[in-house]
Amino acid sequence: MGWCDDPNSKKYNKLIKFPFSGKAEKLFLRKRSYDLLLVMSYNRRPIVPYKGSAIFLHLADKKFSPTKGCVAIKKKDFLKILPMIHKKTKIIIN
Repeated sequence: MGWCDDPNSKKYNKLIKFPFSGKAEKLFLRKRSYDLLLVMSYNRRPIVPYKGSAIFLHLADKKFSPTKGCVAIKKKDFLKILPMIHKKTKIIIN
């Protein structure tokens, strides 16, 4: 599985399956940061090419290295908030 970040593709900012002819980020990684992942609603309805793709809430690495525009938290914190998240949950980043 992957996430299309190719603004020229009809699948832009959507979940895709590999093999895929466009540019896409793999969601199965050795570093396991996407073992738990939520897709935030940024640029989803409508999807606007070049506006930005895929803001995820995912697992942080042990060093809390910077992400490429996502939000990363500890696994124990992710598991704590996960039961509270539903379709209408809003995550606000200040």
